[in-house]
Amino acid sequence: MGGLLFNVTTAALMVMMINSGLGAVGRESLRGRPVPWVAVGLTVLAVAGVVLQLCWSGAMDALDHDPAKSGWWRVFTSVFLQNGGPAGALWNIATLALVGALAQWLWGGPLTVLLFVAGILLPEQLDALLGLGGDTGTDPRNFAGSSGATYFLGATLALALLTRTRERKQQALAVGVPVLGLLMWCVQDNGHGMVAGYGFALGALAWAARRFLRSPDAEPAARTRSAQPPR
Repeated sequence: MGGLLFNVTTAALMVMMINSGLGAVGRESLRGRPVPWVAVGLTVLAVAGVVLQLCWSGAMDALDHDPAKSGWWRVFTSVFLQNGGPAGALWNIATLALVGALAQWLWGGPLTVLLFVAGILLPEQLDALLGLGGDTGTDPRNFAGSSGATYFLGATLALALLTRTRERKQQALAVGVPVLGLLMWCVQDNGHGMVAGYGFALGALAWAARRFLRSPDAEPAARTRSAQPPR
């Protein structure tokens, strides 16, 4: 029963994040969107990882993120391996493709790549900093699997919706992502929830930084000075 509830809440959190992304992008505008090449690239890597596992029995030992093994590359290669069986692999690849596409349409390609890489590297460091790295048996970032980085990236979609809507239902949906995520972490020790909280927070920082960099304050000031008559 506990395992079933774990899977249900984990899936529900992903559904909330995808709906947040669709709300922020606009469902009616999907057909006119350009091909999200970053999402395509990430999906191809994930599929290639599964094919490699099927063709090479030693792929997991060579490329997973077992902390007992050496190799700086493991933190990256392990993301594109899967350890949840056929159903888990299909779920992880499908959600990576969809979340990656929505993120690219909302954040742009370069920032989506940065956020995805942050989802690979930051949670482990933050866990250590906050003293949350104890029992990690249910942590999606250990050993193999793309779900941790995908949930991290997916949570940024909720932040994007929160900054773009004034509808209370959509605001509740967006805020519900980090709330459910932290509840999952506290009650189930579900690492997907914790990385979603991290992703939401980093998404807020990315949004604030981009808004600051695009601030028009300096430009109007320059126009005002140039409009003054010569003396």
